[in-house]
Amino acid sequence: MERVLLLLPTTTYRIQAFLDAARGLGVEVVCASERPSTLQELAPETLLTLDFGDPEGAAAAVRRFARAHPIDAVVGVDDPTTVAAAVIAERLGLASNPVAATRAARDKHLMRQRLRAAGVPVPRFRSVSLDEDPALAAGAVDYPCVLKPVSLSASRGVIRVDDPGGFVAAVARIRAILERAGDDSRTLLAEAFVPGREVALEGLLVGGVLHTLALFDKPDPLDGPFFEETIYVTPSRLPAAGQAQVAAVTARAAAALGLAEGPIHAELRINERGPWVIEVAARSIGGLCSRTLRFGTGMTLEELILRHALGKKIESYDRERRPAGVMMIPIPKAGRLRAVAGKEQAEAVPGVEEVAITAHVGQELVPLPEGWQYLGFIFARAETPEAVEHALREAHARLSFEIA
Repeated sequence: MERVLLLLPTTTYRIQAFLDAARGLGVEVVCASERPSTLQELAPETLLTLDFGDPEGAAAAVRRFARAHPIDAVVGVDDPTTVAAAVIAERLGLASNPVAATRAARDKHLMRQRLRAAGVPVPRFRSVSLDEDPALAAGAVDYPCVLKPVSLSASRGVIRVDDPGGFVAAVARIRAILERAGDDSRTLLAEAFVPGREVALEGLLVGGVLHTLALFDKPDPLDGPFFEETIYVTPSRLPAAGQAQVAAVTARAAAALGLAEGPIHAELRINERGPWVIEVAARSIGGLCSRTLRFGTGMTLEELILRHALGKKIESYDRERRPAGVMMIPIPKAGRLRAVAGKEQAEAVPGVEEVAITAHVGQELVPLPEGWQYLGFIFARAETPEAVEHALREAHARLSFEIA
């Protein structure tokens, strides 16, 4: 039986989706996380503890494990695992992205440098050291600009600033966020704010060729000061020519980074000058958002990813024709979740398939930019993208959250 190693950070929402996909394929799974499982001693052949922050150490541990339990594929789930997955695959001689490419995709400043050098449209940018005087750095950028950590994800620590005073305050705030996250990087990225509508492209690279799996519209304006993503709807309502431009620019960006195999998730802004690449991540869409995607005769995104990693045939990369969407329910304020109401009423909205509340009563909630999680997810399908968006908004309006 084939065996796949899944790198699953404890913060991921996607453990069950990948396990279900592996079970459907008849594949044996080894689950690796950064924290030891209480069951690891009882099932040492299926559970591993790896330090994703030490890719070389993780690869050495997996090589020892693989002597007795050969590994046929390695899949990293979510941002913290992408580099470790590439290093492990390289050490085991398995197909994967080059390690240097995944490192570039993980570091926002290095990514910007690679993309700019290749002529890919990116915002103007410069690095900002946390060791320099922020007041001096504030005088060296144009406004409005966006400050962001180079390695955090899910819009955590991303802040738009419109003047030097806001710049200084944002640097202090992001420094505190990095300290709380245990991130010891000393560099921020300052880039020009790009106006326009934002889209997300979900793709799969096979031998360096990009297959576009879905293009999502983000109908809510993302103008700051924070950049909390809420609604994703596919198919995109962009004209066909605009969609082709987005796909072409994303393919150029992936090639510039050196990415060649596996899933990518790209964020782009579009205005009168065309598409601008904001980010290209060497992983698939996060949260529970993959539930919006079905391919061929009902294949999930996770099954498609596992099939590719194992070298299995993929009959179709085409997404189902029916429009679909997801709302990532934002955290409106900090505090402790006391109660959730209106779930049944929200699920009664025509087109809504499910309301998944992932926050639990008693949980301490932290909104952006300090936080990164959501209260839950709303999923909808309908006959048009407009109807999907309406269903998501109506369902959200019927929910209420008591936060003390």
